[in-house]
Amino acid sequence: MARSRITPEREAELYAAVLDLLREVGYDALTMDAVATRTRSSKATLYRQWGSKPELVVRALRSDKPVSLTEIDTGSLRGDFHAVVDRIDDCRLEKDSALMRGLAQAIHGNPDLHQAMRELLFEPELTGLDALLRRAVERGEVQEGHPALRYVVHMIVGAFVARQLIEDRAPDQAFLADYVDAVVLPALGI
Repeated sequence: MARSRITPEREAELYAAVLDLLREVGYDALTMDAVATRTRSSKATLYRQWGSKPELVVRALRSDKPVSLTEIDTGSLRGDFHAVVDRIDDCRLEKDSALMRGLAQAIHGNPDLHQAMRELLFEPELTGLDALLRRAVERGEVQEGHPALRYVVHMIVGAFVARQLIEDRAPDQAFLADYVDAVVLPALGI
């Protein structure tokens, strides 16, 4: 899809408006009409540029990522995980955690949203995580074929979900750093 008609600044403005609306009303109540009104654009422009509500929402989420795993390489797996945690502030974690909880509920009734999130949000992150883990294996930090390697993403997602469910608190930097050291790294034999 051609995106050249919208400047990067305008695209960032549209994405910010989408995320604001998501936080305000949730995915199900978010409409292309509401985005068009909020951004003073036409619904036709939105559909021409993004094709669908799920794609627009997921691209907005992707554009708002504070850190890309592919940018991280400190020379150790512990260093890499802590570098990721250090780049995310607690306020941001709280907002993103609430947003992701709402979207997690929405994907159950919306296969198009689920597919867009998998393709545009989760798979690129899994690729970055795989690269971090592969480097750790290559450096000899983690045994090749270690059974916990295939569950690292589950452990990390679990940290986000469990903290809210068990403690009624959003994950923060201190919690995530401790979780990496107490759960993820020991599970990998580090």
